[in-house]
Amino acid sequence: MGSQQGKRSYTITCSSEFRDAVLALAHKRGANAADIARSIILVLPRKTVMDYPDPGGPGREDREDVVLKSGPSAGRPWQRKPRLQIRMVNGFDSVYIRRALAIALDMDAARANIELEAPGIIVQPKSRLIKKLEDRIERLNGAISNLAFDPLPHGVQSREEALYVLGYAPGLHPTMSLIRSRFRTMATIHHPDGDQGSHQRMSQLNEAMDFLKRDG
Repeated sequence: MGSQQGKRSYTITCSSEFRDAVLALAHKRGANAADIARSIILVLPRKTVMDYPDPGGPGREDREDVVLKSGPSAGRPWQRKPRLQIRMVNGFDSVYIRRALAIALDMDAARANIELEAPGIIVQPKSRLIKKLEDRIERLNGAISNLAFDPLPHGVQSREEALYVLGYAPGLHPTMSLIRSRFRTMATIHHPDGDQGSHQRMSQLNEAMDFLKRDG
């Protein structure tokens, strides 16, 4: 990109939301939209930018009001597609620059990760799979909370109550090996340091286990 290439003004059509986000990021960084685009284009391989999802142009109803400054219709209001005017060296196209700006926005909002992989740099949007896994974890945490045993108000006073605390249905007679395995699993869930931790439930799990050890 030598200086002999010269510069030109690029018109980047985009949604008004995208335009405003780019301008806000530029203001936050004390720069302009061209600086934001250059910061990505100069660092990342061309293929990485080309492979990044294009945010696209504005929707059919997304228009901005401007007043014409020249020509026979000077002074008249006019509706046009939202856009960014960016002055950069020759050799690019508006879609490529729009993709570079999208990378900058997603990186700033932590919606994209940079991974260093030979021979280049890969920028990946946060995948739908990660979002699904996060939602699944949230649902599982809710299920654990709903299914967790209600602590006995008077403490563990019988073998049946000890087995209840450990999640066994009435009438079951598990071996001590199974009981210890169940205790370790439930302790992982209810330990106070965990997401679903509870001092009260952990204390009663220990009480139940102590009772069953003594009971033999």
